[in-house]
Amino acid sequence: MYSIAWRYGRDYKELAEINNIPPPYTIQIGQRISLVVPEDYVFRTARAKAKPQKSSKSTLKPVPQVASPKPVYKKKQKPSATSNKPKPQFRSGWGWPHPGPIIDTYSITGEINKGVDIAGKIGDPVVAAASGEVVYAGSGLLGYGKLVIVNHSETYLSAYAHNRKILVKEGDYVKLGQQIAELGQTGAKRPMLHFEIRRNGKPVDPLTYLPKK
Repeated sequence: MYSIAWRYGRDYKELAEINNIPPPYTIQIGQRISLVVPEDYVFRTARAKAKPQKSSKSTLKPVPQVASPKPVYKKKQKPSATSNKPKPQFRSGWGWPHPGPIIDTYSITGEINKGVDIAGKIGDPVVAAASGEVVYAGSGLLGYGKLVIVNHSETYLSAYAHNRKILVKEGDYVKLGQQIAELGQTGAKRPMLHFEIRRNGKPVDPLTYLPKK
C-alpha cells in the first residue's frame, strides 16, 4: 500500500480510506486498488476541520464589564543581545542519512528531482534520518533500485534508494542514526544515495528539514 501511494505521489491514508482499507493497510495479491477520488469525497481531516461546533444560546452568558486596571509602570529593561536574532528553522528529529557531498538537489522544474542525491562509496552505511517504522523494503519501484521507506508519523515518510543491501525488513522500528542499508548503485549511474522526504504524500525539499552541514 505504501509503495503504491509512493509511486503515484499520493497520501497513503487518503488512498486507504478511498479503498476502505483499515490500518495497518495490508493488501493482498490480486486486490484491485482504485486511484480515482470520488467527486463527493472529502478526506477525513478536512471533514474534521469543517465540522461546526455545537452551541446553545441558553448557555451563553453576557460578559460582565470590568473596569480597566491602572497601568503599572516598570523599569525599562535593556533588550537581550539575542532577542533580535531570527528563530532557527524547525529541524527537530531529522539527521543526515549519509555524510557524503550532495551531487544533485531537489527540483520541481526542468530536470525533476524529488529529493537529494548524496555521493558515497559502495558499502557505506545508510542510516535512518529520523525514528520510525519501516513500511517498505524491496526493489519493486522502478527507478529506485533497492529501496527502504520509513514512516515517521501520519504526516512524514522518508525514502532511501539505490542501496546495495537492505539491512531491515518491513515492520521493523528504527531509531534516528540506526543503519538500515548499505550504499549502492542499483538503478543509478554511479554509487550514491537518493534520499526523499514526503509530507502527506507530496515530495518536499529535504534540505529544509535536515541540519545544516
